[in-house]
Amino acid sequence: MLSSENLAELAAGICATAETLGQTISATAAKLMAEDLSVFPPQDIRKALQSCRRELTGKFTLGAIMQRIQAEDGRPGKDEAWAIAMTTNDEYETVVLTDEIQLALAAAKPVLDAGDKIGARMAFISAYERFVGQSREDTRPVNWHVSVGFDASRRIQAVTKAMELKRIPREHGQKYLADLSVAPVTEDGRAIAGLLTGTVTQPKPVLRAKLEIVKNSMLEMRRASEERKLEMRIEAANELADRRALLIKQAQELESRA
Repeated sequence: MLSSENLAELAAGICATAETLGQTISATAAKLMAEDLSVFPPQDIRKALQSCRRELTGKFTLGAIMQRIQAEDGRPGKDEAWAIAMTTNDEYETVVLTDEIQLALAAAKPVLDAGDKIGARMAFISAYERFVGQSREDTRPVNWHVSVGFDASRRIQAVTKAMELKRIPREHGQKYLADLSVAPVTEDGRAIAGLLTGTVTQPKPVLRAKLEIVKNSMLEMRRASEERKLEMRIEAANELADRRALLIKQAQELESRA
């Protein structure tokens, strides 16, 4: 919350913004607007007022200010959110998603499992906009978290990209990489990890053994008969189902806490 002095400054800024738009707001109204806006970070409020002065052509209202604040809260739009949600179908992919994306994906899962991708997208977007609206109404900041896939090299890429987009703080990204015990398998991967963590380490014996298992599994797949290939695809599908079930469980826990 802002101090009384900062509230007065904000109210004055609201009056000045209205004046630049050729409108007038009473001191009492400006004070009430300032109090309603005080739950947001000051820098976001200043940016929203600046945006109103530059862009607004209609009536200057509290809603116009809040719309601009919420548009900058870091939550992706509905189309980007759907694209992110669909990457969870690949069990090898590490996905960085928001609470609202996870909740909306859980809501759309029955339709998606029925094979109706168009209907699933509609259900997802409807749920996503509802969850985002509720989060914004409750002034909850966006929360990005990592859903880990099986491919170790993709984990580095996903976490690095999330850090570049400022979806997760740098220190959190470093911790994710440390917790995942990821050793990159390419020189480019090693360079990225070195920039993120400050140190470049060689794979430990345990990790070498794990990589050897993966390598052998890939060789086995190449040599496998058609029957074995089918069995391995079924196993992969079961692993994907388990992962999606975990996402659903996490979404339900999030919804119960909301």
